[in-house]
Amino acid sequence: MTDPTHVSNRRRLDDAPLLVAANGGTPEHTPVWFMRQAGRSLPEYRRVREGVPMLRACLTPDLVCEITMQPVRRHGVDAAILFSDIVLPLYAAGVGLDIVSGTGPVVNQPVRGAADVAALPQLEPEHVEGVSEAIRLLLGELGRTPLIGFAGAPFTLASYLVEGGPSRNHERTKALMHSDPETWHALLGKLAETTLNFLRVQVDAGVDAVQLFDSWAGALSPRDYVTYVQPHTSRILRGIAEYTGGEVPRIHFGVGTGELLGAMHESGADVLGVDWRVPLDTAVSRIERRGASRPVVQGNLDPAVLFADWQAVRGETERILAEGESAGGHVFNLGHGVLPDTDPEMLTRLVDFVHSHRG
Repeated sequence: MTDPTHVSNRRRLDDAPLLVAANGGTPEHTPVWFMRQAGRSLPEYRRVREGVPMLRACLTPDLVCEITMQPVRRHGVDAAILFSDIVLPLYAAGVGLDIVSGTGPVVNQPVRGAADVAALPQLEPEHVEGVSEAIRLLLGELGRTPLIGFAGAPFTLASYLVEGGPSRNHERTKALMHSDPETWHALLGKLAETTLNFLRVQVDAGVDAVQLFDSWAGALSPRDYVTYVQPHTSRILRGIAEYTGGEVPRIHFGVGTGELLGAMHESGADVLGVDWRVPLDTAVSRIERRGASRPVVQGNLDPAVLFADWQAVRGETERILAEGESAGGHVFNLGHGVLPDTDPEMLTRLVDFVHSHRG
């Protein structure tokens, strides 16, 4: 049931281009922001992060606020996205893990069976009070710029827990999924609850939209996605809609998920992120074949194209903007995160160019 306080406490940003586009309207210009816009491409980010471990940084309100604001100040993007990490709710709940430089998240005791799933701690709001405080600080800094909340989807979290860290082939994950479906669904059910709790905390603190990342979903076949993953992703996205009365747009994104776009949209996304491998008009057609009418999409410039000259970047951007016109709404973004060595000036120039395009 919707609690009216989740709606009444929200900022009224009805004319913000990101929110207009996310709701299928016509914004004054095409909105643009970038995944991983607050990160190593910015010298100011590198300065404030020096000597501070990632997960500690994500729970330090002043630092989260500063890092989240940096790309808004520098680039003039149409949204801030909360500085965080996919595994933060697991860490905050008490799962033994760390982010190892050059490797990524490493789990001390990987999940191997039902007993390990039963032992996983659940996230409580007090575990992430630093995140709530950071959001409150950000709302005082952002003015009319929307703030996007952030969480990782159950399949990606499960892969880290089962593999013990990043994996190219997800062998142990898929083995558990197929050989012990009962334990698998218990694991994803528990992770869905953790993620939903984490997003509810962010909604209560005042975020204007949320994005659910499923970084590794592209490793799945459509059949496996629908059978083993979609019900749990849907529980989160539809749970947020119920919690907010539909007031907070839900963005969903996965890498390499061109064959899953229709099913991902059916999970309950208002906006579907598309990586650079699939043209936006093709993505729209694939989603519409599953019964959706003029879906809203986000994307999808190849992050590596930003290392080309401006004429090449401009040409690719014009193509993507044209392809996005087939959708019910288009939020311009990259097809994945900003790469660490990207020239920040190229991003600023790109924002200015996209803003010259009417939504």
